[in-house]
Amino acid sequence: MDFLISFDISASGLKAQRKRMDIISSNLANIETTRTAKGGPYRRKMIVMSTKQLSGSFSNILSSEVAGVQIGDIVEDNSPFKKVFNPAHPDADDKGYLLKPNVDLIVETTNMLIARRTFEANIAAIKAARQMALKALEIGR
Repeated sequence: MDFLISFDISASGLKAQRKRMDIISSNLANIETTRTAKGGPYRRKMIVMSTKQLSGSFSNILSSEVAGVQIGDIVEDNSPFKKVFNPAHPDADDKGYLLKPNVDLIVETTNMLIARRTFEANIAAIKAARQMALKALEIGR
């Protein structure tokens, strides 16, 4: 297996986790947004990731194709909004209930920690591949 392939795999993981952190930060920034341009409260967004589609035989995949993570779509969470009684709020309905975004601080914080750990794991993999390449060059002297 070529060392550059391992760099490509880790780099795709880094890009995917950076995009995931962008989505999480957008969710956290809009945790209290009750009115959007679409109308209604902010709806939580999620990123869909998948493996890159590889073609060919098993030996071709190991020898030449680049694997990794690809970012699919950014989808909205269809879970129901939180309903809070707040008749003084301008976005409250006629019964005094306010619809708040379906963003949960604990879920977003957990997702942020997972993304951070995954980012760190990809950096560790890049460092390990770099060290192996350097050792291989030393052996070849």
